Amino acid sequence: MKRFTGFALLFIILFSGGSSLAQSAQTDSLQGPPLNWFLLDPDADKFQGISIEKAYQSILKDRPAKKIIVAVIDTGVDIDHEDLKGLIWINEKEIAGNGVDDDKNGYVDDVNGWNFIGGKNGSTTNDHAEVTREYMRLKDQFENPSKSNKKDKEAMAYWEKVKTKYENDSKANQKKLDEFTEQFSLYANALYTIDYCDSIIRQNSKLERITLKEIDAFDASNDTLLMVQRTLQSVYQSLDPDTELGDFLTELQTHVIGLKEYIDYLQEAVKSYDLTFKPREVVGDDENNASERYYGNNDVKDSGKHGTHVAGIIAANRSNEVGMKGVADNVLIMPIRVVPSSGDERDKDVANGILYAVDNGAKVINMSFGKYFSPNKDVVEKAIRYAEQKGVLLIHAAGNDGDDIDVKDHFPVPNYTNGKTASNWMEIGASSWGEGKEFVADFSNYGKKTVDVFSPGTAIYATVPGNEYESLQGTSMATPVVAGIAAVLLGYFPELSVTDVREIISKSSRRFDGLKVNKPGSSDEVDFSNLSKSGGLVNAYEAIKLASTWKKTPSKR
Repeated sequence: MKRFTGFALLFIILFSGGSSLAQSAQTDSLQGPPLNWFLLDPDADKFQGISIEKAYQSILKDRPAKKIIVAVIDTGVDIDHEDLKGLIWINEKEIAGNGVDDDKNGYVDDVNGWNFIGGKNGSTTNDHAEVTREYMRLKDQFENPSKSNKKDKEAMAYWEKVKTKYENDSKANQKKLDEFTEQFSLYANALYTIDYCDSIIRQNSKLERITLKEIDAFDASNDTLLMVQRTLQSVYQSLDPDTELGDFLTELQTHVIGLKEYIDYLQEAVKSYDLTFKPREVVGDDENNASERYYGNNDVKDSGKHGTHVAGIIAANRSNEVGMKGVADNVLIMPIRVVPSSGDERDKDVANGILYAVDNGAKVINMSFGKYFSPNKDVVEKAIRYAEQKGVLLIHAAGNDGDDIDVKDHFPVPNYTNGKTASNWMEIGASSWGEGKEFVADFSNYGKKTVDVFSPGTAIYATVPGNEYESLQGTSMATPVVAGIAAVLLGYFPELSVTDVREIISKSSRRFDGLKVNKPGSSDEVDFSNLSKSGGLVNAYEAIKLASTWKKTPSKR
């Protein structure tokens, strides 16, 4: 919902005399960060970015780099995007379009990656929430007295947890959809009315520019024109009198379109709690077999924004003077589709995505997704162990619920059943472009024992499908910033191990002694240093500087 807070403001503007939308938009524009703020240097540019531009202009200048394959396990990637062309991994062992598994890896025509949420008849972009799947799996067992084993207190407690969350989330999403649908009706009617008034006054005045001055001076010679004049005068009670009516209409229309898009999203979210929904039929796998490996199709594209945005943050072309610049200049993106646009990713797909990435040469895997239930955690753990054995770094988003994930798991997690922790894992929280108390993104999960480091994650401008660009926010955006830094370190300093890279990124992160920030999810203040293990904010320049001396410092080995 955070993307659409402007709609509430719009309602106030139109119907209760609050601050004007035009003025608010101008203020945000003036106070907002530059589009590339997350790449900038805090000293030279006065934004808390990662200083990667400084690094390219100094330490890395004229230094050769090895190409690093970064797997983006996500919703899919627009591999034809103007800022990603030439930067997509190609499976040289596979002949495109011949319907043959040339490299005999079990995946036919996997030229650019693989899609584990597709089948021969297409792809599923929506799925159940994991809590819905668990509710369906357990409902008959625990609500049927003849089958229920209420003596198993642990199992019963888990069922009660699942049931409560399913019922609460299902109701909350339906309520949210109903509320926004009602608001959409109000805004759409307001847009229709103001647009009608605008057209009438322009037809009868021949004016090209209309502000309150022109409306007040308008000759309302009949009842219709008088109604138009009074309606617009009422609107201008909440606007700067110099606001041009056409400009206001354009902005209002943009918000109405955005609200409709959000309603579409909420409709899919509601569907993810629908017990009659059968999202997996198109895939054609045995959804109850968590160990199944070979299913899906080779369609790695998706019309949704998420995966393409993540890929652009990591690797968008830095030399084509188009759009934006990614963090890394030495990366090939391997798209792996596992994450639905709504609902939750499945454990078997996550595990298979990791295995595919490792087996096909990825050195870094970006995982900008997560959930609070993991019924097949064992298969994911096996995949994480495999990646650890093969020296592949897994970088995971901490989540966007303002939760302390020291006490509330956000899956997948690096914790093994034997009590040990994966050495190839980084968990990433999101910082904002704001200062002081607003330094941390208000939505970011955190954890002194679980989150490794914070990274820029608000107002991140990057690629979206169709050669477009957009600013998005989330730990989903903070994570690929770190994945890009990791790829730079591995490419420019190939002697480094994955554990070296992980340690370098954490050790070189910038500390802010005594900085009090708003704790995400509450109004409490907390030391920034207590929100993660490192207590710091990633900085590429400092990481590269440390990497350049890493081999010379025996104590670091």
